[in-house]
Amino acid sequence: MFRASVSKHSRVGHTIGLCSLCVLTFIVLNNTSIAQSADTSVVHELRPAEVTAPVNRTAQPMADTVGAVIMAGKRTTVIHPGAQRADLSVNLARQVFAKVPGINVWENDGSGAQLGIAARGLSPNRSWEFNMRQNGHDICADVFGYPEAYFTPPMEAVDRIEVVRGGASLAYGPQFGGMVNFQIKRGASDRPLAFETRQTLGAFGSMNSYNALGGTKGRWNYYTYLHHRGAEGWRGNSRYTTTTAYGALEYQASAKLKLGAQFTRMDLRSQQPGGLTDATFSLDPRASTRDRNWLLLPWHTGAITAEFRPDARTIIDVKVFGTASERNSIGFLKAINQPDTVDRATGEFAARQVDRDTYANVGLEARMRHGWRFLKRDAQLAIGLRGYGASTHRRQQGTGSIGSDADIAVTGAYNRELDFTTSNGAFYVENLFRLSDRLSITPGARIEHIVSRVDGRINNSGAGAVDSGERQRDRVLFGAGAQMRATTSTSIYANFSEAYRPVLYSDLTPSATTDVIDPGLRDASGYNIDLGYRGDLHKAITFDVGAYFLSYDNRIGTVLRDGVNYRTNIGKSVSTGVEAYAEADVLRLFGADKQDRRISIFGSYGFNDTRYTRWNDPALAEDPVKRIENKRVEYAPRWTFRSGLTWRERRFTASMLVNAVDGVYTDAANTEKPNAAATAGWIQGYTLLDASATWSFTQDVQITAGVNNATDEAYATRRAGGYPGPGLLPGTGRAWYLTLAAKF
Repeated sequence: MFRASVSKHSRVGHTIGLCSLCVLTFIVLNNTSIAQSADTSVVHELRPAEVTAPVNRTAQPMADTVGAVIMAGKRTTVIHPGAQRADLSVNLARQVFAKVPGINVWENDGSGAQLGIAARGLSPNRSWEFNMRQNGHDICADVFGYPEAYFTPPMEAVDRIEVVRGGASLAYGPQFGGMVNFQIKRGASDRPLAFETRQTLGAFGSMNSYNALGGTKGRWNYYTYLHHRGAEGWRGNSRYTTTTAYGALEYQASAKLKLGAQFTRMDLRSQQPGGLTDATFSLDPRASTRDRNWLLLPWHTGAITAEFRPDARTIIDVKVFGTASERNSIGFLKAINQPDTVDRATGEFAARQVDRDTYANVGLEARMRHGWRFLKRDAQLAIGLRGYGASTHRRQQGTGSIGSDADIAVTGAYNRELDFTTSNGAFYVENLFRLSDRLSITPGARIEHIVSRVDGRINNSGAGAVDSGERQRDRVLFGAGAQMRATTSTSIYANFSEAYRPVLYSDLTPSATTDVIDPGLRDASGYNIDLGYRGDLHKAITFDVGAYFLSYDNRIGTVLRDGVNYRTNIGKSVSTGVEAYAEADVLRLFGADKQDRRISIFGSYGFNDTRYTRWNDPALAEDPVKRIENKRVEYAPRWTFRSGLTWRERRFTASMLVNAVDGVYTDAANTEKPNAAATAGWIQGYTLLDASATWSFTQDVQITAGVNNATDEAYATRRAGGYPGPGLLPGTGRAWYLTLAAKF
């Protein structure tokens, strides 16, 4: 049952969601029966791209094969940010990912540099349950030890976003959530120089500037951009500036070989306003009681690539990539109900805490896809090799300055200093077999070898030394997908893929000298199952409706044993649900097909039930109030719904988006009433309304005006126990923006 305590706006949003989805589902089913009756006498060969996209389509499944990777039988979505009618100037994820059903978004970072998304009851914390990539290569700190994505490219630079759910674990790595890849634009193919600019002004001192050059000259293609974004912020003490520069160069060495190189640099300087107590949030969600907290992120990532096509049936893709980056913070990190005040004796503020991480990783991925014949039908074999190494130098609890600026200098030694290293080798194989004109299957397997180590000290005492030795493990993952053409333009798909989550750095580090790490600590493991139906009808309707099951075993936690905290595998959770998306070109559906007039409506709905099925804490097992079994997993909303309407009349386009999300618990115990520090307790659901309008002076020059959270809803998406809180973290209130975009 849904909670009775969700807000009025949330209940309204849910009702709107069900009604809109029912209408779209009726249209889909009604037109499916027509399409099926028209298809009974025709047999069609499976093709690499299964469906015919309508003209206005802005979200679609990926083709059966993409480069050297097989995608048949997986739940996939490709979205084009530039076609989403989204506010690209702040990377507003609820708009960019609106047509990917079930995506849960954390909204507390106004800079847009740190994306927090998840699905199927997983944690959105810096998207760490997804394998985050740019142009096909990793961009996080350490895929296995610290998979947090501190960098997100500006959406103005992104041509498309590829989202693969749990079925990505064989080709891209073991993450439960799947893979998200930001594919950056390429230079214009028809001229040596093309220029693109987008200039945005907005509420609360917001300014965004994006400028790009690209083109093709002979065998060379290049694309480069410079992006700068800054604002004072909706809340107090939340100003930020971020600058990103990118350059990519490709050389077509021959008809068969293409070489490339790319590099990205981002610098983020962000003031952190801290969390709020629930009482303060209800009175003034824009309040801030922290004015000395800062986050500094210099981020560098790049790759060298080679694509070789020795014949028409074979493609070989090689990427050498790396990241050299930092995460630096300074601030007063006590609980939010403890004020950051001047000491009466000294007349000065207390010294702030400085934490610094330095990341360095390098990897190589080599993939090959080869077409061959099996039972007189085309088949596709995909294999891949991966070698990866990462190191993190972590310095924490340093004594910083007593000032309020972004000074990360320290006095004396850091109280905690650790070195983490990860080595990884992997091999995977998948094969697409076409068993008939309609049916294909894709079995596969992946072998992972991981070695991790932590050394250093957790404090300055003689007993603070940490020496974990090497932790080595080998894993074999299996999976299989199936796909059957139901009609000429619709298909049924199913997938089973095993996944696991390697032990993180935080799991290997005791928080105190008396804590004990289980020497047999195992990686979390489990699997994803998908079953769905998707396609197009009459080039006017797009839909993808599916169900899923996710098993997440060996979850890691801390229990009290013999008077000490013991870090070990503690439980299991299971997620079941439905992800449904449908979009209709209304005028085309009723026979009108004028290019200068369009009305489209879409609905994206995710229902999710994620619960703990086992929790091995003997201290809680005897207390029925504290028992975790059958309680909801934290930050797993029961439902999310997004619906949009777009109307285009010649040069004018208007759009509206409704975003409704159910409430969430924020701890495994499902605490209802917020605690004094606001680090635990139920968070109400919410409904947001975004709207925008665009006038096109020409095909290449447009001006857009929009308002986000038009009803000025006060809402929150998360609580933090430490950085960037602690406390309840509000989302942004009503904010307007004005964008001028041009291409030359």
